[in-house]
Amino acid sequence: MSAEASNPLPSNRGQHLLRVLIQRYIRDGQPVGSRTLSKDASLDLSPATIRNVMSDLEDMGLVSAPHTSAGRIPTARGYRLFVDTLVRYRPPGDGQMRKMQEQIRGESDDPVGFIAAVSNMLSEITKMAGVVTVPRAPQVTLRQIEFLPLSENRVLVILVVNDREVQNRILHTDRDYSTSELQQAQNYINEHYAGIELEQVRGRLLEDLDSMRNSMNQAMHDIIAVAQAAMDGSASSDSKYVVAGETNLMDFAELSDVDTLRGLFDAFSRQRLILDLLNRSINADGVQIFIGEESGYKIFDGCSVITAPYHLDDDTIGVLGVIGPTRMAYDRVVPIVDVTARLLESVLNQRG
Repeated sequence: MSAEASNPLPSNRGQHLLRVLIQRYIRDGQPVGSRTLSKDASLDLSPATIRNVMSDLEDMGLVSAPHTSAGRIPTARGYRLFVDTLVRYRPPGDGQMRKMQEQIRGESDDPVGFIAAVSNMLSEITKMAGVVTVPRAPQVTLRQIEFLPLSENRVLVILVVNDREVQNRILHTDRDYSTSELQQAQNYINEHYAGIELEQVRGRLLEDLDSMRNSMNQAMHDIIAVAQAAMDGSASSDSKYVVAGETNLMDFAELSDVDTLRGLFDAFSRQRLILDLLNRSINADGVQIFIGEESGYKIFDGCSVITAPYHLDDDTIGVLGVIGPTRMAYDRVVPIVDVTARLLESVLNQRG
């Protein structure tokens, strides 16, 4: 999770009252007054004492008092202290876990619908927006390349990648190449680039071909340049994500004004901002929580984004998460995001 603020913690009594206030505000969405706190906190404190504690919490930037009410509401800093220190997380019960497992596994044979099903499940369970990035291809390491001449200006490229995986590509060239020309080109690539991640090979080939143009014969230069097309076909595609339940955000009063909704839907449709948030979690250790302005984008100042990476074997191949208001049930949503990532991993690893 994101690092805790370095500000001093409130007293034990202050922490307890802050927890109670946030839980009440998440439930009702209304500023919480001293009388309500006194009742909910189960502490034998006078209203004046509670008001003094609330004043201290406000001075620490953990709560604020809307001008329309004498009650307090949590700030982004208050939520941060809550999720890092005060919340008691509640993992899904056995019944909900079974339902989640069945829903994910029921779509596992359909690659197109699989990610959409996970996103829909997150949205349905949390009543917020669910997002899941399309899995990135795992790292592909070149072991060996071989060129075989075919008829009609075609070359068969045999790529051996990772441990034993073999991929075949047919390249169309401007002219016929002899067996010896192709042998020379494949020897060069195998000698200089075997054992290197394929995407790096593509980049280095461009640089090396340009710098060695004068010392390399034209035929060898041309066939190596053409061979890049085969490697392009094995490279991972641009990251994308599937979102479900965007309209759920209209049900939260704090996000329901027209300008806020327009900005959020625009962010969903253009993808770049959300992809940036998700990609910032790609190498994270477990669940990440971005509260309000922690996202770095003004349009998400009223939102929290809960994310978790998911893996295939030892490779991180994607991120999933939930986007909703800062006034969300963190105790329930955070474990749901974490469990969903683990269930998704389980299905992907079973499929191999």
